[in-house]
Amino acid sequence: MRRFALLLLTTGLAMFGQANHDLGYDDTPMLPGLPFHVHDPQRPHPPVVTPAAQVGGAPSDAIVLFDGKLVNGDALSQWQSAKGNWKVGDGYFEVAPGAGDLATKQKFGDVQLHIEWAAPAEIRGTSQNRGNSGIYLQGRYEIQVLDSYQNPTYADGQAGALYGQWPPLANATRKPGEWQSYDIVFEAPRFEGGKLVKPAYATVFLNGVLLHNRKELMGPTVHRALAKYTQQPAEDSLVLQDHQQPVRYRNIWIRRLSTYDQPEK
Repeated sequence: MRRFALLLLTTGLAMFGQANHDLGYDDTPMLPGLPFHVHDPQRPHPPVVTPAAQVGGAPSDAIVLFDGKLVNGDALSQWQSAKGNWKVGDGYFEVAPGAGDLATKQKFGDVQLHIEWAAPAEIRGTSQNRGNSGIYLQGRYEIQVLDSYQNPTYADGQAGALYGQWPPLANATRKPGEWQSYDIVFEAPRFEGGKLVKPAYATVFLNGVLLHNRKELMGPTVHRALAKYTQQPAEDSLVLQDHQQPVRYRNIWIRRLSTYDQPEK
């Protein structure tokens, strides 16, 4: 009995003398290229972000670019067009052919983007003349919008293509008139002294299906030509293309991305 009590006392004292490692360790190896140990208690914690109550909704740190609500009487208060106004409907807006491209007033670099779109339910045209629009990151790098449901066209021009550069890994489009959703992670290119030091990358999901996994872009989007990089601003507008066809958009939100403790590469 005395031995058991002594064992309990010894164990308790040993535990009392031990450091609390709930928050990490400072006697572990250093991580390569980082000023932190493995499980470092001093490593900054990521910010708390509250997800939306429903799937596809904007999280707490997102910038809502369009949700159908009026701001000072304007549902497109975050956007501008040089030529004319796009049509606003019940919870969506629509390309007004001839109105010109629609660009965000805010400018962005690295982002996560959620955007939903629908090609016209009535099928008109074929190939690139059927439900055509485009989502331009920084006004330069196009994720193709197209009615690709049973609609043959060139591979690097169908829905979800990094237009003119990379076809999507799959054709995951729904039927014409149905809502489609893109989730995009875009890493902007980096320049130093006018020279490219890091290309742009895009990760794209269409309707929950992976189309591009951190795919390197060859340069800004061009038609029937080779893309190449030239000096550009670190941030620029998100642009929706007027391709003369009444494509609809809704539920658009964007998050600025930053690596809170990761050195820039």
